[in-house]
Amino acid sequence: MTKRLKITLLFLVLPLLPASAHYLWIETPRQGGLAQKHEIRVHYGEYTHGVVEQVEGENFPLVAKFKLWLIAPDGTVSELGSRAGEDHYLAHFIPDQEGVYTVALNNNEVGVIDYTQYDFGIFKTHYHATAKVVVGRTDADTRTANPEGLVIKEMTAPGEEIKLQVLFKGEPLVGNELKVYIADLWSKTLYTDQNGELSFVVPWKTKYIVETTVKEEIPGAYLGKDYQFIWHCATYCIP
Repeated sequence: MTKRLKITLLFLVLPLLPASAHYLWIETPRQGGLAQKHEIRVHYGEYTHGVVEQVEGENFPLVAKFKLWLIAPDGTVSELGSRAGEDHYLAHFIPDQEGVYTVALNNNEVGVIDYTQYDFGIFKTHYHATAKVVVGRTDADTRTANPEGLVIKEMTAPGEEIKLQVLFKGEPLVGNELKVYIADLWSKTLYTDQNGELSFVVPWKTKYIVETTVKEEIPGAYLGKDYQFIWHCATYCIP
């Protein structure tokens, strides 16, 4: 087999690997109402490729040990239960305050994966996802709830501009790559500034998924298996 053919086959195979490009994300309406039931959905797959994994399929069970949290405008934190649907996990809450609620998912219980055959190494995955729910007319930044990993925070911005900050272990992550996805393979690559911040305008009325990753070059062991580094992945959905 020629070297060129091997490289071509590698690119064909990699998108099918669960941890190579898959990610967890939260979908929820951006506007909520006082005393009104608000729905939250957790998905796993690759949104821009149209890949949404089935809950009882081969891949979703590998990342299903997530915790889902709700941070109220006054800072109160509560855990949300969820139930399995066909291609998502479903949760609800009923807002009792005006302001910005932050929905946060964390999953640091993903098994060690060996991708040495793809020149990526042996690693453990840490997923995090957030979403924003505004109740009333008072806007504010989203809260952070991942002090041991990667998080995308939305900051208040004028008009149709979206302003984000990427934090790693509570500190701004400088010069880190961030991808903005919409459907049908459209994406845009941005980089954080010296404050870990960036901004962009959402030109179309559609769903945007933001993803950023970082490799924490610290070896360790998880469930009896050694790993070379931790692959952190954070997402943020703008519906």
